[in-house]
Amino acid sequence: MERAIVLAASAIGAGLAAIAGIGPGIGEGFAVGKACEAIGRQPESSGAVTRTMFVGCAVAESTGIYGLVIALLLMFANPFIGKL
Repeated sequence: MERAIVLAASAIGAGLAAIAGIGPGIGEGFAVGKACEAIGRQPESSGAVTRTMFVGCAVAESTGIYGLVIALLLMFANPFIGKL
């Protein structure tokens, strides 16, 4: 019985962790759109804008990757099963 509860809670936790991928996707889309807007207004600053955009997107993407790693750990290498 306890094993079923742990597995169910892990599946719910993995689903919630996978939802963490929505935020970075929205944020990166917004950042790229604003970068394109800035380059359209001042084309000579495209190098600095693009560089800053890539750094910001990398930081935002790391949040989504952390959520994916947590979801995969809960689904396939569940550390809570061994505690029963």
